This record gives sequence, structure tokens and C-alpha cells, in this order.
Amino acid sequence: MTNTLKISKNTRETWAYGFFGILVFLFMWQLACLYTNFGKIFPTPVYSLRAFLEAFIKPIGKYTLLGHIAISLKRVLIGYALSSVSGILIGLAMGHSKMIHAIIYPIFSIIRPIPGIAWIPLAILWIGIGEPTIYFIIFMGGFSQMVMNTMDGAQHVSKELIGVAKVLGARENQIFRKIVLPYCVPYIFTGLQTSLSTSWMAVLAAEMITAREGAGWLILAGMQTGRIENNVIGMISIGGVGLILASLLRDSERRLCRWSVRSR
Repeated sequence: MTNTLKISKNTRETWAYGFFGILVFLFMWQLACLYTNFGKIFPTPVYSLRAFLEAFIKPIGKYTLLGHIAISLKRVLIGYALSSVSGILIGLAMGHSKMIHAIIYPIFSIIRPIPGIAWIPLAILWIGIGEPTIYFIIFMGGFSQMVMNTMDGAQHVSKELIGVAKVLGARENQIFRKIVLPYCVPYIFTGLQTSLSTSWMAVLAAEMITAREGAGWLILAGMQTGRIENNVIGMISIGGVGLILASLLRDSERRLCRWSVRSR
């Protein structure tokens, strides 16, 4: 009971400090707009908030803000799901099999440092301008993180535990399902969270270049029309949705990985 009360108190304090930090940031923003030249090129917090709320009713381009967010969310989730599934499978294979690691790792080492947005010119040449190009850029943005984290987990499975399982007569597929895969779950969640952030960065870049709708497109539209508030709306949308998804992932990790020290 005492521990529960302590956790609840710490949570309240964290929220209070976070809220205070936001208020300080908004206050400094307002002061900068009122007393410096910053206000000539950037909207005040009050004006930005009003424009943000109006965007839920008044369309920007073809859609309201919710429509743009839904489109970006759909794109991210599709590309993110593809990169996550393929990254987990390849990471498990590379971490569990020395032969597969020796075959794939040299190629992967070349691809891994390349950010997802660097693939935009090639993606346009290969696929053209359209939705598949956006999915490909998001896929490349999150793929490497999933492979690296999953592979790291598979490589750190206790060799002694695997040896004991083999002595007791466990088959290779049983060792993989009962030992390797459960051990990798916390590492997979780390990869999922990192991959999610890079996927959001990738969709921002992709929508600014190859799309006519979406939260990323709002930033481009604001720059082209001189409506800086649209830039702010797009940035708040991407940051807010990304924060919600990351929080959901962390909560899922805490629920599914209670046995993991890292998730406590």
C-alpha cells in the first residue's frame, strides 16, 4: 500500500513539474513575441492555439486537422508495421544463427547508417511519387532500429540456459520459442519505440515532398502560403500523436514485461 501511494505521489509530481515546464515555455514564447522581432515572423501562443482549434472545423486544403492526422497516422502505421515485422524476423534470425548473421550483416552494416529520408530521391526514381514511396521511406526509417535491437536481444540470451535446455532434450524450435523469443521481448519493445520516432520523422519528410495532405504537408503548405500557424499546427500534430503512440507502447511494455527489470 505504501509503495502504491509513493508511486501515485511521484506520478502527480511528475505531471505537476511537466505542466509547470509547459507554462514557462509558453510564457517565454509570449514574451518573445511581444518584446522582440520574433513576433513579426511567428504567431503568439494564443493565436497558434486558436488556429489549432479552428483547424478541427475549418479545412486546410482538402481536409480538417483530424483528416490530415488520420492520413499521416495511416501511413506511419502501415510503414511502421512492415518495418517492425520484417526487422524482428531478420533480427531474430541474425542473432540466433551465426550463418545468417555472417551472410546478412555485411550488407546491413552498409544500409544501417543511412537515414530514411536519404532514400527519398531513389524511392522517387524507383517507385514514382505516390503512397508506395511514402511507405517505403517510412519502412527504411524504422527498419534498422528494429533489426539492431532484436538482434542484440537474441545474441545476449544465456548460453548456459540454452545448454541446459539441450541437455534436457529440447529441440531447436523449442529453444527458440521458449527461451530466445521471450528473452528478446524487452529488446523488441525498445526497438519498437525507437523505430516509431524515426518513422514519424520519415513521414514528415516524405509528406513534405511527395504528398498533398497529411500533418507533414501542413508544414510545407504553411511555408508556401506564408501562414506560419500551419507550420505550428503540423508540428504540434506530429509531436502530440507521436507522444500518445510512444506512451501506449511504454504502457504495453510495462504490462507485458513485468518480469523485465528494465520495464519496472
